[in-house]
Amino acid sequence: MKWNKYRLKTTTQAEDFVSGILMELGIHGVEIEDHVQISKEDKEAQFIDYLAELPEDDGTAYISFYTEEKSEDKDDEQLLNALRDKLKEANEFIDVGEGIIEKSLTEDVDWVNNWKQYFKSFTVENFFIKPTWETMDDSHKDMEMIEIDPGTAFGTGKHDTTQLCMKQLIRYVKKGDRVLDLGCGSGILSIVAKKLGAAEVDMTDIDPAAIQAVGENFAVNRMAMDDVEVIAGNVLEEKELQIKFEQKRYDIVVANILADVIIPIAGMVDRFLKPGGIFISSGIIYMKEDEVKEAVEKNDRLTLLDVVKQGDWRSVVAEKKNV
Repeated sequence: MKWNKYRLKTTTQAEDFVSGILMELGIHGVEIEDHVQISKEDKEAQFIDYLAELPEDDGTAYISFYTEEKSEDKDDEQLLNALRDKLKEANEFIDVGEGIIEKSLTEDVDWVNNWKQYFKSFTVENFFIKPTWETMDDSHKDMEMIEIDPGTAFGTGKHDTTQLCMKQLIRYVKKGDRVLDLGCGSGILSIVAKKLGAAEVDMTDIDPAAIQAVGENFAVNRMAMDDVEVIAGNVLEEKELQIKFEQKRYDIVVANILADVIIPIAGMVDRFLKPGGIFISSGIIYMKEDEVKEAVEKNDRLTLLDVVKQGDWRSVVAEKKNV
């Protein structure tokens, strides 16, 4: 299959912000090129061994994203126009650079078969997360290991937003809990929940490929799925899903999606929670933090507990009132 590749010239300062804009526009996978030097500590933490130093950072960055090549390019043009408008708005607050977008054509082989070289092992508290094709070294043998093979459709779990959710799951999940994972992707958050002692986990994602990805990742971690259900669907649009989750009621609902999706979810998530249940959300760029907080506070059955920060990303945590 052939793909359109769009390469946007921006600044290192605006990398995360522009990536957040692209996520809001429905682009969930990007490539970032810059000359920012990685620290010795990060090299050690991410098990990276560069043979040569990068050129001096000049403040320039390139963000690339892909769309499927079609005979009609109207959808892409609408996407690019929306992106240009948002970059103009953003430029009032942050230097987004030139904003030049170059287009080229690429084959699957250019990235589908080569992306794995960029996914390295990492840790989140006592969890050691590694790709299936790497071996575990002795220095991490006492940690809780998770193997993940996200494929090309879902993330690796290394993004700040996923790590924020993992840390909150570690904080709140208790043995025997029932957990709902909205926008489960590769299933890494549900695997974390199960390893923390959750008795039941339900998952949903709008991408049907999630069902296969979750099954494969549970299998590689040698975890049974007797108390796990994966459903392809949209909880915001499908009443049957809403009724199903409302009838079951959960101790924890976690959603690592996008701010614009979390906002409407915040208006209904209390229906899926037991009294005292916890709602963990992330995928929230810092510019959207207040909007998500307002959505939570508008739901009079929720109490805002915490806003946790990591880089330019936020996790908003709330609790269902005991009423």
